[in-house]
Amino acid sequence: MPMRDTLARADADLAAGRVPVARQRLRGLVSSCPDDLMLRRRLAEVYRLYGEPAEAGRWMYLEPDRDAAETSAFEKRYRTAPQRMRALAWQGPEALARTAFAREQLAAVRAACSEVVGRPGDWSAVPSDREEGHGGNSFTDFLAGAGCLVGVLAFLAIWVNGLVALFD
Repeated sequence: MPMRDTLARADADLAAGRVPVARQRLRGLVSSCPDDLMLRRRLAEVYRLYGEPAEAGRWMYLEPDRDAAETSAFEKRYRTAPQRMRALAWQGPEALARTAFAREQLAAVRAACSEVVGRPGDWSAVPSDREEGHGGNSFTDFLAGAGCLVGVLAFLAIWVNGLVALFD
C-alpha cells in the first residue's frame, strides 16, 4: 500500500480514536522508511497521546526541536549507546538523513557505540547485548549450563527409576 494511503488510514484511525491501530501503521511505515523524519515525528505524536515520553523522545531524537524531557526519558530508558543505536532503528549510513542535525546525532550515537564495543560501528550491524558486554560472563554461563545439566540428569534418573519399577 502506498505511503500516502497508509498515512490517510492512520489519520482516520486517530480521528476514530483507534490510537493503537494508528501506532502500528506508523511503526510499519517507519520500519519501511527509516530515513523519513516526518514519519518519525508523526509516530512521536502518537506516543505522546499514549503518555509515553521515552518513546516520543525515541522517535524525535533526530529532530532539533525535540523536547528535552522526552529526550531525557529516552536516554534514561536506553542507557547505553548500543541500546540507543538499536532503538533508533536507523538503516544505512548517516548520509541518508535529510538534515544536518539528524546526521550529527546519528554519527554521535554510532561513535559512542563504537567506543563501547571496541570496534567501528555500523548501522547495518548494530551490536547485540552480548557484544555490548551485558550478555553475561563465563562464570554465569557456566552456572546456567550446570543448572541445566543437573535438571536433565534428575529427569533421566526419575525416568530410569520409573522404567525399572515398571518391569519389577
